[in-house]
Order: sequence, then structure tokens, then C-alpha cells
Amino acid sequence: QLQLVESGGGLVQPGGSLRLSCAASGFTLDYYALGWFRQAPGKEREGVLCISSSDSSTSYVDSVKGRFTISRDNAKNTVYLQMNSLKTEDTAVYYCAAKTGRCYSDYERWGYWGQGTQVTVSS
Repeated sequence: QLQLVESGGGLVQPGGSLRLSCAASGFTLDYYALGWFRQAPGKEREGVLCISSSDSSTSYVDSVKGRFTISRDNAKNTVYLQMNSLKTEDTAVYYCAAKTGRCYSDYERWGYWGQGTQVTVSS
């Protein structure tokens, strides 16, 4: 059974950092594009960052550029989202996703999803 499991979410003060992890089981991530998406209350799910199978990353949200970084460790079958200088507007449920082929910001093009992890940025 193909599964993605996120971890690392929580409550953090503005300006703080968190690292989200997403571990895969049932398949190897080597040949998949991997993405992080987020969904805030009342808003549509949006693509945040994507990393291709060749380790090329793409950011889909201008506000996270320079603050968030996506990386992958194929040996651990895990993808990470390092989030620094967090802002209150980063509060959302964060999801990891995997797909064959190239990266897309459109969440409907992604076939495999984790269950999500809550990130709350608040003082």
C-alpha cells in the first residue's frame, strides 16, 4: 500500500522555524516529483514548493521564497520542508504529495497524498 506520512507540525511563534518531514512507504520516491501544499481555513489548497526527481526545486508562492526550502533524501525515502522566519499567514495544514512526471502547482494533478500536519504560527 502506497502511503505518505507527514510529521513535524506544531505551534511556533512568529519568526520561528519548523521542519516538516514526509516519509513514504510502499514505494520508492526516487523517480517521483514531490510537493508540499498547504490549505488554510476557508481557502483552496495551494502548491508551496516542488522538487523534481532530478532535484530541481520550484516555488509556487512568492511569500515563501527565501524562507522555505524543500529537499529530499532518497536513501531515507523522505522529503522535507524547512520553514524559517515563519509568519502568521503561514498557518495552515501542510500536505506532502507525490506524482510521476514533472512538478505542477495544481493539486489536482497529484496522485498520492499524506494526511496533513497542522502548522500554527501565533504569539
